[in-house]
Amino acid sequence: MKKSALKEFIREEIIEILSEATPEDVENQKELNKELEKTKQLMSDLTEDIDDMEPTAADINKKDSVASLATKLSKTNQEMKSVVNQWKKAEGAEKEEFLNRLKTLTKIKKELEALL
Repeated sequence: MKKSALKEFIREEIIEILSEATPEDVENQKELNKELEKTKQLMSDLTEDIDDMEPTAADINKKDSVASLATKLSKTNQEMKSVVNQWKKAEGAEKEEFLNRLKTLTKIKKELEALL
């Protein structure tokens, strides 16, 4: 088939298909096109919002960053080890004070681990 004959055949097919469309089909297609444009706009807005959500250098350097939380967690662990050693050596009421401190430190440690 020659190129010109193929072009003519495709043209006739398109005209035939389009002429079969009713006015209702045309209106439905227009409505669909409007909805597609709205969806396209919403998707572009959404991707812009997601890009805005990426952490900046200032966000990373905030006091509650992962690095600072990890530092606090390691300090808490060190303090717990120190208190345990003191608890082992203590007797009586002093031992109870160290036990209460260990309970408090354990709560803090669990909170920090949850944040990480």
